[in-house]
Amino acid sequence: MKNTFVALLSVQLFFSASAQESLEYHHRLHDFVFSASRWCQDNESQPVKITRLSFEESNAFNPQTAADMLGLTGEVFIQKSQYGGGSPMIRGFATNRLLYSIDGVRMNSAIFRAGNLQNVISLDPFTIGNTELFFGPGAVSYGSDAIGGAMVFSTIQPCLSKNGKPVAFGSATVRTATASNELTAHVHAGVGWKRWALLTSFTASSFDDLEQGLHGPEEYIMPYIVIPGFAADGKVEDRVVANGDKRRQTPSGYSQHNFLQKVRYAPGAAWNLEYAFHFSETSEYSRYDRHQRMRDGLPRYAEWNYGPQKWIMNHLRVEYAGGGAVYDSLRIDLALQRFEESRISRDLNKPTRETQSEKVDAWSANIDFLKNPIAGLSISYGAEYVQNNVRSKGVATDITTDVDEPMAARYPKAEWYSAALFAQAGWHVTNRLNVAAGVRYNYYLIENDFSTAGYDIPFAPRQSASAGSVSGNVGLNWRPASGWLFRVNYARGFRAPNVDDMGKLFDSVDGYVTVPNPSLKPEYADNVEIGIAKRFGSFLTADVTAYYTRLDNAIVRRDYTFDGSPTMEYGGEECKVQALQNAAVANVWGVQANVDARFAKWFYANASLNWQRGREELDNGDTSPSRHAAPLFGRVAVGYKCDRLTVEAFTAFQAERSADDMPEEEKGKTEFYALDKEGNAYSPGWITLNLRASYRFAGGLSLNATFENLTDRRYRPYSCGISAPGRNMTVSVTYAL
Repeated sequence: MKNTFVALLSVQLFFSASAQESLEYHHRLHDFVFSASRWCQDNESQPVKITRLSFEESNAFNPQTAADMLGLTGEVFIQKSQYGGGSPMIRGFATNRLLYSIDGVRMNSAIFRAGNLQNVISLDPFTIGNTELFFGPGAVSYGSDAIGGAMVFSTIQPCLSKNGKPVAFGSATVRTATASNELTAHVHAGVGWKRWALLTSFTASSFDDLEQGLHGPEEYIMPYIVIPGFAADGKVEDRVVANGDKRRQTPSGYSQHNFLQKVRYAPGAAWNLEYAFHFSETSEYSRYDRHQRMRDGLPRYAEWNYGPQKWIMNHLRVEYAGGGAVYDSLRIDLALQRFEESRISRDLNKPTRETQSEKVDAWSANIDFLKNPIAGLSISYGAEYVQNNVRSKGVATDITTDVDEPMAARYPKAEWYSAALFAQAGWHVTNRLNVAAGVRYNYYLIENDFSTAGYDIPFAPRQSASAGSVSGNVGLNWRPASGWLFRVNYARGFRAPNVDDMGKLFDSVDGYVTVPNPSLKPEYADNVEIGIAKRFGSFLTADVTAYYTRLDNAIVRRDYTFDGSPTMEYGGEECKVQALQNAAVANVWGVQANVDARFAKWFYANASLNWQRGREELDNGDTSPSRHAAPLFGRVAVGYKCDRLTVEAFTAFQAERSADDMPEEEKGKTEFYALDKEGNAYSPGWITLNLRASYRFAGGLSLNATFENLTDRRYRPYSCGISAPGRNMTVSVTYAL
């Protein structure tokens, strides 16, 4: 009905109006969220843990990328293999076991890999209106991949006029940071009439090589720089020279620009139509961890770069709140995305530059229905269709002659399809008890054509696989007394194999090559969590969640044979063959704790703590710590806010992961971990001291400044291949209409 649509718009306005308050008290028991059911609902009625990050909160900290923005919560661990990166890790899972959603559209593509991903940096933090972190399996709402959790991003909206007169809105920001000589400029502007509204946004950023801290492990200093070049006779002669500035991590700089255009049309009180065009592109940038690899006492690579990462999305949304017998509101999302990425590498003093490039076209269609509560029962249901077309090619270029030759592609020509039906229900049994449950049936089909892959295969060139999966959840919330909340939830999620799992050919580490395996099956996750939250008047809120997840049929890399042989020649050397296989069981368990407090009128404090452990099977039957189960980490802050001024001191920290506790696949990566007394790789613990301040002047002008890593500590978060910034000052100036 019309009131439903008005309520949805009111919630969006509530988000904007209350976001500043959430800086001091953002883990409240009572809030509104979209991620649990794809519709606006009271957070207190959800039996799962959900964290919301507001637009004002994220921008107050000047995050350089959307990955850095997620890290502000203190509940998402961010891994980086290079400066232009950011791979979220949630509850012991990462990469293609996490789901990314942007304005209700699935962002995960058929080439999302098990290795670290940097796709999230394609999103512009300046245009993210709200971010919701849905913890645990979210398969009912989001389908395949939502095992560890879902990151649900909503972008800023064009505003319609409320009084019939045109309304203008927008802001402009310039920002700089000392650790990388960053220069960022952002502007968004819009105009709204009674039925039409427009919004345009543009952001451009440039980052030099990142400077790390002064005090810390010597192993994090790369003592050399490779300068590609030619000798007098025209032959390749790369020079390895001493690094004159050992704090600067060369090469790591890059640039990026983002563009967003939205058009909104409201033909009537019950209708809302919106078209959005998203565009993001980075420059070519180095994968810093690969530049630290050695061979025969020299750097292995003269070049190892990601080509420009490009993301384009066309998105049409139609909302109708007219209602009927079986629904009160409906929403249709139609989207076409294109992903482009490439990998470019050349061994030291070798003339052959190898380039593997990929393009993915992803079509998706979602229809969601909502039936408002009848006798305390609300129902949402819908359908989803996704299709990905993958094209990949490999080119070997002789840089002395500029002659190209075809080489093995990373992926075959492939299509990946997914279709699903889902339904969720919430029942307010009493004023103190509510129950939520959902179910989803998902069918997927994958077709690979290896005839275009550029290498011989020991099986038929056309391979296909399909399967159906049933997932669901059931949980309850109980409020035994005012200020208390208990929640219990069981959820089953799944991940369907994609093209990266079944059809990939690449070198994972020196001496190993991963080959295609067309016989993979889905993996399934069963999760149980228990949460307790308590609000002590208006002073203090505490929230603790314990969880356990079991992943069966886990897709992991294991030794394999290709054409009957355990080895094959790849990249000019004999390599041991591996493939992704359904060969393991993984278990992850942990505790998340959050505390928020307000002191008197102007002071506040908050803290987040995350402890997790994980074990996964090895091919010999033993177990190893899970790679993506980060060490203990979190964030603590105390602040003062009065009128236009906000000042906050905060820390971020990570506990040590000893050599004995390192995952098996990480123990051999001595090039970018610290070394203990026995020469074994480990991840030292660290803590940073930071300070930020913001002031809003009259007339729409505001100034933000953040001082990071005041002790100039040299540190690398666990599993990272590049050090975090040393002492760093970020300053931004914003003018808003």
